[in-house]
Amino acid sequence: MQTKQLGNSDLHITPVGYGAWAIGGSGWEFGWGHQEDEDSIAAIQRALELGINWIDTAAIYGLGHSEEVVAQALKGRSDRPYIFTKCSLIWDDKGEMGHSLKADSIRREVEDSLRRLQVETIDLYQIHWPNPDAEIEEGWTTLSKLKAEGKVRYIGVSNFNVAQLKRAEAIAPVTSLQPPYSLIKRDVEAEILPYCQERNIGVIVYAPMQSGLLTGAMTAERAANLSDTDWRKRNSEFQEPRLSRNLNLVELLKQIGEQHGRSPGEVAIAWTLRHPAVTAAIVGGRNAHQVEGTIGAAEFRLNAEEIGKIETFLREQP
Repeated sequence: MQTKQLGNSDLHITPVGYGAWAIGGSGWEFGWGHQEDEDSIAAIQRALELGINWIDTAAIYGLGHSEEVVAQALKGRSDRPYIFTKCSLIWDDKGEMGHSLKADSIRREVEDSLRRLQVETIDLYQIHWPNPDAEIEEGWTTLSKLKAEGKVRYIGVSNFNVAQLKRAEAIAPVTSLQPPYSLIKRDVEAEILPYCQERNIGVIVYAPMQSGLLTGAMTAERAANLSDTDWRKRNSEFQEPRLSRNLNLVELLKQIGEQHGRSPGEVAIAWTLRHPAVTAAIVGGRNAHQVEGTIGAAEFRLNAEEIGKIETFLREQP
């Protein structure tokens, strides 16, 4: 599988990486419902077999559980992928979430992540959310120090706007940005993606299939019956009137994909990868079968006519 350099780093990553949000399981505010660890491990190992060379996780996913599952999946492997994780979302003994970019909090987080992941160095360490905004400078300065100390190889951010990126850059270079980007959420096209392209900031987009909505597996019935422990049940994109429009979009993606033997999800991912500012996309998988159904996006390219059909749909059904 081809690779692309991530921003100012020497990391050359595959166009698709394995996203470990959903495998954190339930029991926290943004969980995806019950998840068997055996399925998660099989999904990660299948992704690596198919050529993916990086995994993106975060301390908050499953309140540390996702990082532990990643470590289990990689145990004993000589061909280890790059591991990316994130800080700034914290939790207390009751599992209630909070935000902190204070130096002492981040240092506790990185040590906990290193322990859970069973690694000596994290390849890319990212600020998950720029909250509290007033602590961005303290948080980014701390990440810069962790890089100098060898705890992490490269540092990046997630969910930052251009003004926040500039504040970070005044302290230390930003290797990458992780923004949400999909056919349904295109806000970053206006300012953020052009800025990153101009500044050589790598972009690894998350939720390119809008958290499973564009895979072809979601239906109105399934959306209505999502578990109460699945955060998507509360998301407006999975509810009317947006749900019907989004499922109509999936029908178009199916039509395009069928001509190439690709799934709707692969078409959705490939659409994000078409943007010149995008280095790669994070793609989750809760089992090996789901991974197999999306991995083809890494090598798939939409032609101009297909992109035009998609743009027409988005314009006519905004």
